[in-house]
Amino acid sequence: MKPKKLIHFDWAIKTLLRNKVNFPILEGFLSELLRTEVKIESLLESESNKKQHDDKSNRVDVLAKLTGGERVIIEVQCAHQWDFFSRMLYGVSKVIVEHLKKGEEYGSLPRVISVNIVYFDLGHGEDYIYQGTTQFHGLHKRDTLQLSPREQEHYPPHIDHVENVFPEYYVLKISSFDFKIKDTLDEWIYTLSKSEVKPDFKAKGVQMAGEQLNLLQLSPEELVQYERHLASLRDTKSYFRTYYSDGRRDGLLEGRVEGIAQGITQGIAQGKTDGKIEVALKLHALGLPLAEICKATDLTRETLEKLISDQ
Repeated sequence: MKPKKLIHFDWAIKTLLRNKVNFPILEGFLSELLRTEVKIESLLESESNKKQHDDKSNRVDVLAKLTGGERVIIEVQCAHQWDFFSRMLYGVSKVIVEHLKKGEEYGSLPRVISVNIVYFDLGHGEDYIYQGTTQFHGLHKRDTLQLSPREQEHYPPHIDHVENVFPEYYVLKISSFDFKIKDTLDEWIYTLSKSEVKPDFKAKGVQMAGEQLNLLQLSPEELVQYERHLASLRDTKSYFRTYYSDGRRDGLLEGRVEGIAQGITQGIAQGKTDGKIEVALKLHALGLPLAEICKATDLTRETLEKLISDQ
């Protein structure tokens, strides 16, 4: 049986996966990533995930509320963005601020999990899945700061460690995946990379993704929209390659010009130095005092004495 060809995940998450009937697909993906059973209560609207008519960033936000109260941000980024780490921080900060109502205690803030699926080489690292949390380590005792029993009473059950108070980040570098499937999470990474599901995949939600996100299931209207989306992605990648190539070429040309100018300047300076040395040595051969030679050539006495000893 051939693998099922799917629509690209960034378009799916913007359209089909917002339908409640397809929540099990996202739940399965998040369950495999977070290594725990995940149930989505609802998808929320936020200032950061509202659709804009002129959206050229190719960034898709999904803000999900889990049954445990946690908020999960899922961002899919196709085009290269050099400050994407800052984009991650901004997205989490926005959700935190939006969910603290006036008069509420800080302890009522929900735990935020940021899942970032990127289709370009983000940062410098050898892995393709990264997790980040906030921990506090003692500078002297080398211990890890924990919640006190009294503090734990004021937090919900899932906030049992200090690191769970703070956002948790996941970065999935899809372009770095080597296609060696080692576990069920890798089945999802393969699916996100190749936009296809193999018949023997067993990861939660992945076979449902194969059914619901099948390219052949799109209506004629959806297919037209999808083709436009793919064309927009191709244009964006082409623009980036063009600007990068042009910038690199211009940089090399500018570097050559600067190098030539710098070489001329250094040559003139070196010529002047060589001329002073020649004059100084001739004056010394004529028997002129060192103090007078230094005054005439602007050379230091230490430099002059070294030049004489090196002869």
